[in-house]
Amino acid sequence: MPIKNKRFTPSFSILLFISVIIFIFIAPSTLLQGFAPEQQRTVGLLVLAIYLWTASPLPTGAASIFLLAVMIGLNLVESVEGAMIGFVSSALYFIMVLTILSRVLSKVGVDKVIASQLMRLNKRGPKAIVVALPIMMALLPVLMPSAFARLKMLLPFVDRLNESFGFSERSIFKKYAMYVIGVMNQNGTMIVYTGGGFPILAAQLLSDYQIADLSWTEWILVIAPPLWTVLIVVNIFAWHYLKYAHGHYEWDQKGRGAAEEEVRLENRSEKNRFWFVLVTFVIMILMWAFTDSRQLPILLPPMLLLVVYSLPGIALLDNNDIKAFDWENFLLLGTSFSIGILLEENGTASEIASRMLSFLPEGAGMLMNIIFVAVVIFLFRMIFVVPSSAIIVIFPVVISYANITGIPGLSLGFLVLMIVGGTNIFPIHSPTSYFAFQTHVLSKKDHYVIATFSTLMFIMVSIIAAATYWPLWQ
Repeated sequence: MPIKNKRFTPSFSILLFISVIIFIFIAPSTLLQGFAPEQQRTVGLLVLAIYLWTASPLPTGAASIFLLAVMIGLNLVESVEGAMIGFVSSALYFIMVLTILSRVLSKVGVDKVIASQLMRLNKRGPKAIVVALPIMMALLPVLMPSAFARLKMLLPFVDRLNESFGFSERSIFKKYAMYVIGVMNQNGTMIVYTGGGFPILAAQLLSDYQIADLSWTEWILVIAPPLWTVLIVVNIFAWHYLKYAHGHYEWDQKGRGAAEEEVRLENRSEKNRFWFVLVTFVIMILMWAFTDSRQLPILLPPMLLLVVYSLPGIALLDNNDIKAFDWENFLLLGTSFSIGILLEENGTASEIASRMLSFLPEGAGMLMNIIFVAVVIFLFRMIFVVPSSAIIVIFPVVISYANITGIPGLSLGFLVLMIVGGTNIFPIHSPTSYFAFQTHVLSKKDHYVIATFSTLMFIMVSIIAAATYWPLWQ
């Protein structure tokens, strides 16, 4: 689900646009003094990109194409091909292929079969669901690489469970479940780099900048301890906060005794399709887990699987599935990659990182540097609506900072990943949290309290991991 740019009032949009133009003209003689002319133009392009992708009334796809035109018009690249370099990234096509493949899971009913297992726990009472739901959400990214698909899969079953227990439309149970499938769902997608577009991009950036070329299992070992620590703490906080804010919760409430729901496949053909898709998906995951990505590129198995599903005798995919892909987001990510590469190649990222050092006292230790970078990442993340574009643009600056200060690049790379991916203070910071917020089950206060606590936990645990745990993997 793409998040559309927030539309402001015409007067505010005009004022913001004028401010951006003034900055572009005044900054070279003030804030950007000492930057090379090309670097000054690059910073201007970056500011324009932030405006177009966050506050501009221009559609995201058109804004991305305009930024490519500006890049060429300002002579920031030597050729049109130089502006399009971001679109040759394998991460873009990995996202595209996995997104299309995820449609097959829905077509054969894998999502409904998985979600219906929750209904089998309804006779054990809400406590079993409260425990099982976050565990399921923490593990589902391995099989279903789309946070929004996971939300759509579980949302109707949460509604039915809430009804079967006899709770109100905005019960504590449903509020908690909405937090899990909305906010936690988005955060948990980072557990594997094939779990969604955001971790796929992060893994590509780590490889492109020669920081690390982690295998599928190594990625889990690196990120699981800090990520699951945050998720456990925030889940406990969310449940107790909701109980405190909305009154006592009766654990022994048995509900209305609703009939157990279980998805059943109608005929032999549907069963064969179901097991064929499930087995082939598992084989693809096992290939990621037990093969060397340098010998067998991670993009190859899903590419071949897409072709298999499109064969006439199978016909699980057709041209309509390709057309349904979010091409607007594809343009945004490709343009973001181009800007990120430009920041690195012409030294703008390194110059910005050098200026960042001037804000720290001389002789600041590694921990102080990590804390400072964490704050900068958070502030930068708050500017961007889409986490994927945020990580692509901020990554080269942070890695340049790592090279200057001597902090392990892997530590700062995963620091960017965790803070950008874990910041969900505003609902628009992720598609799933925005959709959950729009249901009005969670009040504004509920969302902001839980999301703010979650973000602070992500920042704090990421800083600790960057200083202690992640350097062990460098």
